Amino acid sequence: MADLPDEQLLTSEPRRARQGSQRVTLESVARLAGVAPTTVSRALNYPDKVAKKTLDRINAVIEQTGYVPNMLAGGLASNKSKLVAVIVPSLVNIVYAETVQHFAKPMKEAGYQVLQGEVGYSLEEEEQLVTAILSRRPDGIFLTGIQHSNNCRRQLLAANIPIVETWDVTPTPLDIVVGFSQQSVGKKTANYFYDKGYRNFAIVSAEDQRALIRNDSFLKTLADKGITKVPKSIVPGISNLQLGRQGVAKLLDEGLHDSLIFCSSDTLAHGVLTEVQARGLSIPDDIAIVGFGDQNFAAHTYPALSTVRIDRATMGRESASALLARLADLPVAQPVLDVGFEIIERDTA
Repeated sequence: MADLPDEQLLTSEPRRARQGSQRVTLESVARLAGVAPTTVSRALNYPDKVAKKTLDRINAVIEQTGYVPNMLAGGLASNKSKLVAVIVPSLVNIVYAETVQHFAKPMKEAGYQVLQGEVGYSLEEEEQLVTAILSRRPDGIFLTGIQHSNNCRRQLLAANIPIVETWDVTPTPLDIVVGFSQQSVGKKTANYFYDKGYRNFAIVSAEDQRALIRNDSFLKTLADKGITKVPKSIVPGISNLQLGRQGVAKLLDEGLHDSLIFCSSDTLAHGVLTEVQARGLSIPDDIAIVGFGDQNFAAHTYPALSTVRIDRATMGRESASALLARLADLPVAQPVLDVGFEIIERDTA
């Protein structure tokens, strides 16, 4: 690609990119700084090995032109992009956002930039995003869950880069997994509230894979105790308060009463709580409610929401620690790390 004319490169005011404009290249910077391209490459990779006067001149040109190094270019000494990708179902859901926040902080401190993308609960969308991300040659990837399409799995394995899967555990991760057992959540929750005396149960749930695994385990545990009639209301898409209200409204209209409702998220549980109260029913006497996630509002609903707490901060930090170890070619102490969970009993159950 041809270089920009000097008068365009040296303008003091940035110009809006337009169709047909030419990219500022490493060669452009070298020519304007009066040095060889290899010197610019050395200044970018090993600035301590370049004379200060030369380095200052190169940096001045870079700042003036807005040049961004192509970290994948063969002319640079390092093959690292210093980019780590994060794929989550939702960027605005606090349960994922908090995990990513605690993952991103140590990654940034180690010199990595974190690129985030959301895919809902679609394996097809995850595959498409993984394909796009891998074409940018990231140094590592943070994934949500352990369920992936076959083609997505092949692409990830072929990339031969560090990968951390989260929000679940498996003895056979793609590389590293940091999370908790979805099956154990369902089983322990069912046992806990059965032991408290509940005998009628229902489910209001999103249709994501991890929630369905929890539900299946919850139902199997109850079935082993002779409870086989458990009404379910599965709502589409990303959880929100409206869907929680709609989900429980269906069950209540069908005659649900004197039951404990296990919700796949605190957000849905908040909607369930709102709808139950709007109908004049008593919580937990008429309807008991258990959420999942222990979001920051759960302790402050009225009545306060019983839920399952996930240590999102630890999950994020441990994921970063493991990934950074792999990026540094160091052994990972626990390639399969279960951070566990805790049932939090408040006022709704």
